[in-house]
Amino acid sequence: MGKHYTQTNLQIDDRVSQRDFSGKRQARLGTEKNPASVTVQTEERKAELEKIFQEHEWAFSIAVNEEAVEDVSDLELLKKIPTTTTVLEKTPGRNDPCSCGSGKKYKKCCG
Repeated sequence: MGKHYTQTNLQIDDRVSQRDFSGKRQARLGTEKNPASVTVQTEERKAELEKIFQEHEWAFSIAVNEEAVEDVSDLELLKKIPTTTTVLEKTPGRNDPCSCGSGKKYKKCCG
């Protein structure tokens, strides 16, 4: 690469991520080592969120601050935990009959 080139956002992001990387594996959110932290404005909202956290058995810490903006981003992350899906249908092989019902082989019809 020559002397003069521009840095893309990707290169800058790589540099920042290398600076932040400590080499230690971070604990999963909602566990005792990494509890979810939430900020709410009222005691009623705190009781409502405590109930949600206890139903799912997640570790948490809730701070009540009337002047701060409500921050429930950790709770939203925990609710959106990806699940695995199962594949129901097997894709047909080249020489299997076509699924459209034409009577031809899959490779000659829809493949």
